[in-house]
Amino acid sequence: MNGTVSLKTIMPTKKRMGRYDGGTVNLTNAQANREYIIKDIKTDDLELKGFLFTLGCYEGEKVTLLSVLGDNYIITIKDAKYSIDRNLAEAILVSRSF
Repeated sequence: MNGTVSLKTIMPTKKRMGRYDGGTVNLTNAQANREYIIKDIKTDDLELKGFLFTLGCYEGEKVTLLSVLGDNYIITIKDAKYSIDRNLAEAILVSRSF
């Protein structure tokens, strides 16, 4: 190989989808029956942000992913249970609650 380094050796070959900085993931990559802290709502759609806010889904709030049924994510926020679709789940960025 005449002393050159292949980019394949330096660059990771797999990148986990939905993972953001500091261990933050979107709800589609969260584990069921685990409590998370909402870190951000990643969308430019103000109507979507407003809707999630009315559910109590905003930065700093605790959320638990109960289960995934097809493209529906069953979550609890503030002792209320909701079913949200995949698009909403992808917009909610969370990190583990310890």
